[in-house]
Amino acid sequence: QVQLVESGGGLVQAGGSARLSCAISGRPFNMYTMAWFRQAPGKDRDFVAAIKWDGGSTVYADSVKGRFTISLDNSRKMVYLQMSALKPEETAKYYCTAGRAVTRPQLRYAYDDWGRGTQVTVPS
Repeated sequence: QVQLVESGGGLVQAGGSARLSCAISGRPFNMYTMAWFRQAPGKDRDFVAAIKWDGGSTVYADSVKGRFTISLDNSRKMVYLQMSALKPEETAKYYCTAGRAVTRPQLRYAYDDWGRGTQVTVPS
């Protein structure tokens, strides 16, 4: 099992930027895919971005392409989500997640371990 702890959320002005961090601990995570999902109140948990542990490939939801960047730091065991041009409709709790042998990174059920999330609020 992998333990994940998110940080970096808060109140962000519309059009502003924020960086979320995810600290990883626990079992060795070779071959893992790391991802960010988000969930607004009363809505489903939606895919945002994913990255393979070797950093070789990334996948983004269409709605965030060009504005969000997922990255990782192997030495520090950290995953980041850099967000820019944030919109009020992107107010949500953002979750870090990890999964082994993930073949469809956009699917929530492809992942094994989840953090508790960090709230990002973008007032209108």
